[in-house]
Amino acid sequence: MLVLWCPDWPVVAATAAAGLAVGTPAVVVSANRVVAVNAPARTEGVQQAMRRREAQGRCPDIAVLPDDPDRDARLFEPVAAAVEELAVGVEVVGPGVVAVPARGPAGYFGTEAAAAERLIDQVAARAGAESLVGIADGLFAATLAARRGLVVEAGRSAEFLAPLGVHELAGGTGAADRAELVDLLRRLGIRTLGAFAALDPVDVTSRFGADAGHAHRLARGLEQRPPSRRRPPVDLSVTHTPDPPIDRVDAAAFAARGLGERFHAGLAVHGLACTRLAIHASTGNGEELSRVWRCAEPLTPTGIADRVRWQLDGWLRGSRRPSAGITVLRLEPQEMVDGHALQLGLWQGGHDEQAERAARAMVHVQGLLGPEGVLTPVLAGGRGPADQVTLVPWGDERTPAAPPARPWPGRLPTPSPATVPQRPVVVSVVDRDGAEVGVTGRFVLSGQPDEVTIAGAVRRVVAWAGPWPADERWWELGAGRRRARLQVLLAEKSEQDSQEALLLVRENEKWSVEGVYD
Repeated sequence: MLVLWCPDWPVVAATAAAGLAVGTPAVVVSANRVVAVNAPARTEGVQQAMRRREAQGRCPDIAVLPDDPDRDARLFEPVAAAVEELAVGVEVVGPGVVAVPARGPAGYFGTEAAAAERLIDQVAARAGAESLVGIADGLFAATLAARRGLVVEAGRSAEFLAPLGVHELAGGTGAADRAELVDLLRRLGIRTLGAFAALDPVDVTSRFGADAGHAHRLARGLEQRPPSRRRPPVDLSVTHTPDPPIDRVDAAAFAARGLGERFHAGLAVHGLACTRLAIHASTGNGEELSRVWRCAEPLTPTGIADRVRWQLDGWLRGSRRPSAGITVLRLEPQEMVDGHALQLGLWQGGHDEQAERAARAMVHVQGLLGPEGVLTPVLAGGRGPADQVTLVPWGDERTPAAPPARPWPGRLPTPSPATVPQRPVVVSVVDRDGAEVGVTGRFVLSGQPDEVTIAGAVRRVVAWAGPWPADERWWELGAGRRRARLQVLLAEKSEQDSQEALLLVRENEKWSVEGVYD
């Protein structure tokens, strides 16, 4: 596999859209954190994951630009088109990364090294972008080789990957977030991909789960999915004939959403999910446009719609804009996996009329409020009630932040609180002498709780249980948390009210309400 990678592409696209000079120090920021940084900013000490203010403190002249995946995908289209002029079968892995089978370009230009050099020159001349090319067995190894500008000989990908750090598993465009797995491997003393690959595959899967088994395949130089591909029936393609033709970005976004839902629903009926998506378009003047998008994980309806929208945006607003509006839009699955690779629950798992109506309503709300506007709760692992629920955007894979089946020492006994405040409610807990009740270093209460003051109201404690200690991540500097939880039953406010049970938590020498029981 040959992979062409444009370094720091989000910053390159953002500076180009803002009209800034190429050498301007710049970062792309999301949620007040640096998600991408260019070389001039790195020389000033700015790094990824920094806070915005810290980055500005290190480089006062730095340009702070917003994160915009649509912009990144749209401006990357000329790069993909430039590669397509010299290589057949181009797949867009994500904005900044394209992949193509290496055999064709290598055979045409003589050697793999010559093909890599020719593609770099082509992208620089046609799109004005810097790039690096890597060649190796499989997409994962080729992507890492591209970040180093290396050509790995056939059959030696495992040897190339062996000395690299396990943190490489958590990165990469389209890869699943494996930060927790990487952290766990490091704590177990497994620092390199070679050390991880030396473990028994059966032991890895049974101990760490299916995703760790996929990561283990990558560390061994194999593809995440077995090489046997399923070619779907032709009738799984979906076609949309817009009237009037699509010539605006807002019309493209509307068409992308509906077409993505239809495409995903048709695959789901056959128990399939798509991992390589071909997008074809025809214009009123007979122009034919085509692009293949590749994803490491099965595409959700939202993921399909995003890629269709990005591609239409790139065609309609790119430098090679078609001379007429798009009259035919067709989605075709190029590579499939079994549908169980994308587990959907709640209404998402059914195909009856009620399920479809619910799904359409959810997607409609997402169209109004954005993907984060509709969230689905997923049972997760953790010690506190807030930790045991992960909110996942509707349509995305329902993956918890932490596996619920693992042991969680210090976890609260059942039942769980019925209500969990979004923000901590600070309270005061005192004993019979009016002294504040604290928790010692050995997680022992300094006195028996007698009264709790909430929002200025004093409530008498009828009964209490605990404390339940939680000493988390004590091995990481600055990441540890020491907490103690206490269950209290409060007397009724008046004859008309009933008793109230609360879950209190002590942290940083303060008590707060973490949950309310029915």
